[in-house]
Amino acid sequence: MSGAEEPYDLLVHRMTWEAEDVLSLELVDPRGKPLPSWTAGAHIDLHLDGMVRQYSLCGDPDDPGRYRVAILKDPASRGGSAYAHTTLRPGASVTVRGPRNHFELADADDYLFVAGGIGVTPLLAHAREAGARGRRWRFCYAGRGRASMAFADELDRLATAERVVTLQPKDERGRLDLDRVLAEAPAGALVYCCGPERLLDAVESACDRLGMRDRLRVERFATTATAPPEGETSFEVECVQSGMTVVVGPDESIVDVLEDAGVLVDASCRDGVCGTCETPVLDGVPDHRDVVLTDAERDSNATVLICVSRCRSPRLVLDL
Repeated sequence: MSGAEEPYDLLVHRMTWEAEDVLSLELVDPRGKPLPSWTAGAHIDLHLDGMVRQYSLCGDPDDPGRYRVAILKDPASRGGSAYAHTTLRPGASVTVRGPRNHFELADADDYLFVAGGIGVTPLLAHAREAGARGRRWRFCYAGRGRASMAFADELDRLATAERVVTLQPKDERGRLDLDRVLAEAPAGALVYCCGPERLLDAVESACDRLGMRDRLRVERFATTATAPPEGETSFEVECVQSGMTVVVGPDESIVDVLEDAGVLVDASCRDGVCGTCETPVLDGVPDHRDVVLTDAERDSNATVLICVSRCRSPRLVLDL
């Protein structure tokens, strides 16, 4: 099988309705070979109807023969989720790339997992991994209603006296009391959150109020950065390996300008969420606009995601 960094084709072995508008795909190698290994929090790229989309792996890393992802049917879909729900069927071949992991489970004695909607997928794998390590956790899962909450039964099967699952369907129990949930977390517990942007914003604000921001880890589905009020400006990008310097205009991305100049860069999502185009920075100050790098990684300015990020200095020197 091709390596995880190169695209390869897998077979859709099974599709399952996990909840209202949530469909899981089980992917296998058509020749029955083991798949590239992965760890909790990892995602893969799926090529769906000419589009590349990222989906968290929510199966079992100890099963080398299959991947499982879950796809929410998005009313505002640009083609990916709609294609998966209406056209893709078992027996079809799909092109895959990865796995990659920018949402690793760090070591801790205790964890608090906060999931909203389809954000349950990476956290389900995290909960399974934390249990395998013998760690304590609490899993708070919010959704519109029980019918929309995928993998709730699977989570319940992971629960023990030291691993507590709290389901919070809004139509039955209202909104999750984040301040209370976070305040009740054991001292030193790491907080992992994934879900809609409004949930992530609320958890970040609550962690700020409680002095827990350094213990919070989030994964976003989309970028949130906006252009500065005064608008974008042009800047130079020097590629040391290629011996080429280009100018990136106000309405251009670094990766597009480099590709036009003949410098090919691996880039999948082009939305700053997958991490494929992460590139070492040799000089200059990036304007980070991705949702992959941590605050510490951004402050170091050691790498930049060139599909969405720009430059705060007049010139950016990259190891390309």
